[in-house]
Amino acid sequence: MNALLQPIRLGGFELSSRVAMAPVTRARAGANGVPTALNAAYYRQRASAGLIVAEATNVSPMSAAFEDAPGIYTGGQVEGWKAVSSAVHEAGGRIFMQLWHSGRASSYALLDGAAPLSPSAMNEDLAALQVYGALRNGYYTRIAASPSRAMSVDEIFQTVEEFRIGARNAMAAGIDGVEIHAANGYLPQQFLSSHVNRRTDEFGGSIGNRARFLRLILEAVLREVPAARVGVRLSPFALYNNAIDADTRATYTHVTAMLDEAGIGYIHAADTNAWGGNRDMGAILDIIRPNFDGVLIANAGLSFEEAEQLLVSGKADMAAFGRQFIANPDLVARIAQGGPFNEPDPVTFYGGDAIGYTDYPALA
Repeated sequence: MNALLQPIRLGGFELSSRVAMAPVTRARAGANGVPTALNAAYYRQRASAGLIVAEATNVSPMSAAFEDAPGIYTGGQVEGWKAVSSAVHEAGGRIFMQLWHSGRASSYALLDGAAPLSPSAMNEDLAALQVYGALRNGYYTRIAASPSRAMSVDEIFQTVEEFRIGARNAMAAGIDGVEIHAANGYLPQQFLSSHVNRRTDEFGGSIGNRARFLRLILEAVLREVPAARVGVRLSPFALYNNAIDADTRATYTHVTAMLDEAGIGYIHAADTNAWGGNRDMGAILDIIRPNFDGVLIANAGLSFEEAEQLLVSGKADMAAFGRQFIANPDLVARIAQGGPFNEPDPVTFYGGDAIGYTDYPALA
């Protein structure tokens, strides 16, 4: 695994390896989305990753696909993230924050009775939307999505501002950089999707119009964070949350070129369909690699051997692992010596306490 273990420069930082920790939602934030000491301990344990991309973090109280996910829009949340970033830095690591708005993938039960926000009031596929909540008995489970309503133009610009404030708050919390979550069928990808976005104004119709929301978010974030410390996560073929597109290649060729022109540090290419066994990584990289000169991170469904080959071939520059990092806090060391690897427990992925979170053993 020589290529995975080589250093790489990103965002002005010399990363110790090309092994990134993928953003994995764990739903263990404290009250009001404030990170806790337990969260800081979790990330400290995994600080030997070349780069940690922290779990999806809400930029708005109107973003809530997973109950008990953290936020970055209040002073208390900023203070909680300061403890997390300090813990990672003290252990020698680097951490970026994934800025998140779930859009229509939510429920009134998580939004204080409000309807989720969406590019269009397209609600015939609610059963396809992935929304999760905590039960009184302590278990965490999927719940029903609620009908969304179309955002006004003023609400679109308000949401763009929320991303800017989230980026500013991340910097105030000592986070090293940010990743805009434009994947997995969440709000930016909902705008990109010709299926979900049925608007007839300047935010719908043509590819350029559908990409306008992401472009405005990017411009807003770049006012707060140097371009080299900004990443964008894309999942062009994702079926997750049903933000599909009639011409995926054309849409994401346009988006990739837009991100390249902005000079961002990296694109995080997520093969979300690989979770279900249908792999699209080759097609995703074929779209992104020829049109993007920054660092390209490949993620989802990769074995270590497959990730190594992507790096050796030049099709990707880093590889991100999620479930492997859940169960193996010292994953880089385990890759270096060829294992052994702890197996993750899916029952404890979401919600709960230290069990299945900070109690996975490191190597002796």
